[in-house]
Amino acid sequence: MSSLNLNKVILCGRLCAEPELKQTPSGVSVLSFSLAVNRRFQSKSSDGQQGNQADFISVVAWRQTAEFIARYFHKGSALCVTGSLQTRTWQDQNGQKRYATEVVVDEAMFVDSKNESGAGQTYTPDAYATPSFSSGAGSTATPKFEEIKADDDLPF
Repeated sequence: MSSLNLNKVILCGRLCAEPELKQTPSGVSVLSFSLAVNRRFQSKSSDGQQGNQADFISVVAWRQTAEFIARYFHKGSALCVTGSLQTRTWQDQNGQKRYATEVVVDEAMFVDSKNESGAGQTYTPDAYATPSFSSGAGSTATPKFEEIKADDDLPF
């Protein structure tokens, strides 16, 4: 019997607040934010009405991905991320055990129209390359983007 292990999360939603980039004591960039993702539901009553309800998902991005999101996305921006679901535990100041479940980002991409934010561009960090941009002042380097041409002949 083979064991199957899969932990893949794909979320598309909007940033709930302005992202704030922080640094760990060792200088690693980290960005924690909430992503509002709509979920459709159908009423259990006899009328069967449909509606939307927002889920607010905790998300964490590290290193170049954190810098990319902080640089190009703002409160209300549409963002699509892929990553994995992780849980962590710690003791608070009162000695009580606390738990957190969050999505740790592997990739982040634009989803708004090209006129609004440059849709069609994706950023996937290369762990073996030097960072595309730094947190230092005066940095003019930009992340590498893959240019995807628009296809107006889609049937939908």
